Amino acid sequence: MNIYDELSWRGLVHQVSDEAGLRKYLATPGQSMYCGFDPTAESLHIGNLVPLLALVRMQRAGHKPIFLLGGATGLIGDPSGKDKERELSDMSALNARAERIRSQVEAFFERNTGAKPWVVNNYDWVKNMSAIELLRDVGKHFTVNWMLAKDSVKGRIEREETGISYTEFSYMILQGYDFYHLCKEYGCRLQIGGGDQWGNITAGTELIRKKQAGEAFALTFPLITTASGKKFGKSEKGAIFMSTALTSPYAFYQYWINTDDQDVVKFLKYFTFLTQDEIAGLEAELARAPQERAAQKALAANATIMVHGEEELAKVLAATEALFGKGDLRALDHGTLVAALEAAPAHDYAFNALPDLPQILVDLGLCPSKGQARKDIQAGAVSLNGAKVTDAARALAEDDFLGEVNATHGAFAVLRKGKKNYGLVRLG
Repeated sequence: MNIYDELSWRGLVHQVSDEAGLRKYLATPGQSMYCGFDPTAESLHIGNLVPLLALVRMQRAGHKPIFLLGGATGLIGDPSGKDKERELSDMSALNARAERIRSQVEAFFERNTGAKPWVVNNYDWVKNMSAIELLRDVGKHFTVNWMLAKDSVKGRIEREETGISYTEFSYMILQGYDFYHLCKEYGCRLQIGGGDQWGNITAGTELIRKKQAGEAFALTFPLITTASGKKFGKSEKGAIFMSTALTSPYAFYQYWINTDDQDVVKFLKYFTFLTQDEIAGLEAELARAPQERAAQKALAANATIMVHGEEELAKVLAATEALFGKGDLRALDHGTLVAALEAAPAHDYAFNALPDLPQILVDLGLCPSKGQARKDIQAGAVSLNGAKVTDAARALAEDDFLGEVNATHGAFAVLRKGKKNYGLVRLG
């Protein structure tokens, strides 16, 4: 299948400058295309996954995608989708973020294609350009009228209280030059990006045309929202990042497993490599037995493997099984267990001041009274670190605590009442 047709059935084609021409371009293996990512955050997030995955899909289809780090454009600030000026980045901080993202992308490509990506940084060719060269050789080919008509500019001009600086107004000229440079140096004739990048991308196709460098193509993906109207990739705690330092693999998995039934088939197309037949089968299973959440489980597993690898998925599934089914919590990866219990209620005690078990259950809000706590314990409804407790007089011993008192996460014991109600007993 032509990769353009695959993107189409996945619902990933939003705008395209020349559909017939682009299909023909992609019909021959070995073609180049690129997408730019400004290092404005410490890590890529799942909102970046659609264009990032598109580059991976291109490489898997036999093409030569280019991942462009915006070392230069990141210093300027893209007005697209922003209702006010960005804070200008410190150069050393931006370079540090760029290197972290480069490492992240290299690991992602190797995991999903078996090969490293082709990474370039636009600072390498912009840093030596003089203001005269930028204005004469690039700016001369753009009319202010044409630039003012772009949504990224027009939306800001209409906001009288914020407006747009000349710096951000010029952003599309720099991005256009990136496309021309990659076209001239590497024969790259396709730029891809989110729907909000249409104006910036077509600035490049226009510059290539006006400088008589041949044909070039623009392709954008739809901006993603959930069925509830919320912005995709946001949780109650903020963005879902691809870095484990910012979003744990457990929290990453949970984001996907909680996908609404109305979104899950669409997300399977967007965010996995599953085939049409495989996704159709999951869609049928969703209609037959939605309570089984087979589609969500497939989505969460595939996305987690793609970003974090099979080993991390195994840890997450083991933690899920132990917490919501049966399993020894002591056998779990400690970091994964801590992340899984992040939202659980907790109470701190000095070890020599630990109350009896019924009082701890009351302190954690798992039982309304000590009398009810005793009844729940005797009925087998309470477990400690995954093992049932039936003796209401049982005291917590040192061996009941997981981890070390002086470790980063401290020592804690896990109490559960019923199937889903958890609490942490922490040694303060």
